[in-house]
Amino acid sequence: MSANPFLDPTLVHGDLYRGDGRLADRTHALHRAKISGSDVADTIAGLLAARVPAGADVLDIGCGRGTTTLRLADRLRPRQLVAVDASAALLRTTRDRLGATGALGSVVCADFHHLPLPDSAADAAVAAFCLYHSPTPDLAVAEIARCLRPGGAAALVTKSLDSYAELDHLVQAAGLDPDATSRPSLYESFHSGNLHTITATHLTVLDIQHEQHVFHFADATHLARYLTTTPKYRITLTGGILALATTLKQRLAPPPYTARSTVSYAVAVRP
Repeated sequence: MSANPFLDPTLVHGDLYRGDGRLADRTHALHRAKISGSDVADTIAGLLAARVPAGADVLDIGCGRGTTTLRLADRLRPRQLVAVDASAALLRTTRDRLGATGALGSVVCADFHHLPLPDSAADAAVAAFCLYHSPTPDLAVAEIARCLRPGGAAALVTKSLDSYAELDHLVQAAGLDPDATSRPSLYESFHSGNLHTITATHLTVLDIQHEQHVFHFADATHLARYLTTTPKYRITLTGGILALATTLKQRLAPPPYTARSTVSYAVAVRP
């Protein structure tokens, strides 16, 4: 079992993404806390819009709950949009959200190391906040490149190694996980620092952008709601969000609790 939960296949294919609740709760807590930084799905769609022809074939790999999928459908108006994820539960959510908006798209359950798609199938591909689940992200990038037509564009998105590091110190200071600050970054496999190098193994990098996002958790309950969604820490406290919030309130300085994350975007093309 990997020391990094994001690289532990038992967790990735089990508790982390067996349902969509954890990811939905995590996203909601972060969106409530966010005070600075652009909308990631909008940014991705904008980066591709200038490079993707009308009526393009587009892949959203590691689509999660489909937020970026919906934005791609709206902004790019693709001829064919295929959302790919290894989690059947997340794909059901994506399919339902596409259906609710009337957007055209299909879903495919697959591992991004082995995409069940022909060579040169797409004009554009997105892989956002997913490649750090791979111990060999270069192989996943090779598979993305295989599925792109020559000249096809890819947007690969990840976070910095030190994203949310402030929360490591808060969790440790509260006595909830004495090793919080020494645990590996969830993003150690594919992060802002190696984004260019790994992308360039199989694609021609056109641009790399980094943007800092800032989050203020308004109170102990808000912070607790987020902490219950992250697998990084070993918090053994029982009693759920209420007990966690009570402990945080008792042991930490008054809120707000601030955290930062760098979101990094690579735009690249298949030679």
